[in-house]
Amino acid sequence: MLYWSATGKRWQPLIVDAYALASPSADQRRKDFSLDEIVEGRTLYVQQEDNLFGKAVYGIRIASANADRLVAATENISTIRYMGITLFPPGELQFICFLERESASVWRYYSIARMGKQIGLLTSGHDASLINRAVASYRYMAGIPTDREPPASR
Repeated sequence: MLYWSATGKRWQPLIVDAYALASPSADQRRKDFSLDEIVEGRTLYVQQEDNLFGKAVYGIRIASANADRLVAATENISTIRYMGITLFPPGELQFICFLERESASVWRYYSIARMGKQIGLLTSGHDASLINRAVASYRYMAGIPTDREPPASR
């Protein structure tokens, strides 16, 4: 998934690598989750490597799952650092995503993110990068090429 890096002035990968985990331990890589595992009340674990923040383990709690709706709340399980500085202690980076069937061929998607207080110092003045990361995620979910011109923000 590519996004426009406003800082680097180029399209670059947002997520370098990602995979399912058998537990919150980053050393227990496993095959992708099956549909039977994505059930209400279950927490699934993944490791993701972001192009800036490196590797982190996330827990994905399935709040609702049926044929017409999926609600998944994600938060960092491991500490996320940037250049050796702790940005997010465990639980300080949270997302909730909603996918709801509107009709036979149309799905509604919305997501909310919350970041810990420390991030404000490092993201100040980088709104374009945050916007472009969010738009890349949306485009990916909507089946739109993530590197479609023009970028959402320069």
